[in-house]
Amino acid sequence: MLLDTCALIWLAQGGERLSETARGRLAEAPFVYVSAISGFEIGIKHMKGKLELPVPPSDWFEAILSHHDLRVIPLDLETCLRSAQLAPVHSDPCDRMIIATARIHRLTVVTADPAFEKYGIPVTA
Repeated sequence: MLLDTCALIWLAQGGERLSETARGRLAEAPFVYVSAISGFEIGIKHMKGKLELPVPPSDWFEAILSHHDLRVIPLDLETCLRSAQLAPVHSDPCDRMIIATARIHRLTVVTADPAFEKYGIPVTA
């Protein structure tokens, strides 16, 4: 399972905004991943005042990773290139990186964004 950035934030806030199905699948998953691009996205949202955090983004991210036993998938050249080659269904570059990561690693994405399904990847809303 791969969390998109909103799902990561919702999980950190207690998970109530995640669907019951998503919460169940996350609880059963042997590993839950986040893309490194989510760190960038959270940092930008915090800097722009769109996301309040109790500590700096780097400290918040490390605490959430540890608390929920999440694993980070780093960005690499293949992911960057594949995200640029995706059909122009989704214009958000961070989401495109998450979609490419899901394709490469054959992961289901936890997201409420309906555009993810248009890329033919498994999604849990």
